[in-house]
Amino acid sequence: MSFELLGALGVLVVVGLANLIGIGAIETGNVGVEKRFGVVSMQVITPGLYMAPLASVREFSAKEIAVNIDGLKPKASDNLFIRELDLTVYYKVAATRIPNIETKYAEQSKLLQEGNVWAPAHMLVETLARNAAYQEVSKLPSLVVHQQREQIAEHIQGLLQHELDSNDAGAFFITRVVIRTVVTDPAIEASIQQAVANQKRLEAMELQVKIAEQEAQVRLREAQGIAKSNEAINNTLTPAYLQHEANQALMEFARKGGTATVVIPSSMNAAPLINIPAAK
Repeated sequence: MSFELLGALGVLVVVGLANLIGIGAIETGNVGVEKRFGVVSMQVITPGLYMAPLASVREFSAKEIAVNIDGLKPKASDNLFIRELDLTVYYKVAATRIPNIETKYAEQSKLLQEGNVWAPAHMLVETLARNAAYQEVSKLPSLVVHQQREQIAEHIQGLLQHELDSNDAGAFFITRVVIRTVVTDPAIEASIQQAVANQKRLEAMELQVKIAEQEAQVRLREAQGIAKSNEAINNTLTPAYLQHEANQALMEFARKGGTATVVIPSSMNAAPLINIPAAK
């Protein structure tokens, strides 16, 4: 018998003994759930080597798990459909609660692509997340869905956490929700563009109104200033002051006149001023 054949037989024997004795290892961040004779043990197997004779052990992730949900077509509050909505839900399950969750939600776990590790209640979380997304989008008009991704994601997270807590308080933790894609219907896109254009026009008109109002305020203040100035001048122009100024003007006129001049003021309270040049 060749050495290669002996080596292969040795490996098969070791593997068979390991399976019979139940020897294995759990990676850091995961836990093992033991099932013996159809009964699931509620005591988790912690990371490291373990022995579980005559039992099967399934390794579950106790780390953050991503649930990708693509191609949703929710209806908005105006009965228009969103063409595509893609999101990712991140969740964790308390390590000590995984055996109970695995027992309660049989066939809801999913084998992850990386290694022989399972995501506990993965399909349950995915189903509830879909329902939460449809419910939250239905509260908003289709024209604003693409503008409120963060708010929708927060509401989905809160609603999903509430749903899970209502049946299994303290077992699930929705760490975050990310809306990756929102694709609206072409008709909605046209309406969004029209709404944006209308908003820009409205903003321009509002600016013009504000400018006109400011210009009117300036003109009003100028008019008020002129009125106050005129009022102040009128208050100082008393009859006595006006008569004095008239007398001063007449006297100056009389001094500068080149010919014989007789000036009779319109007011009879003033004496006529006569300037007769001396004969040569």
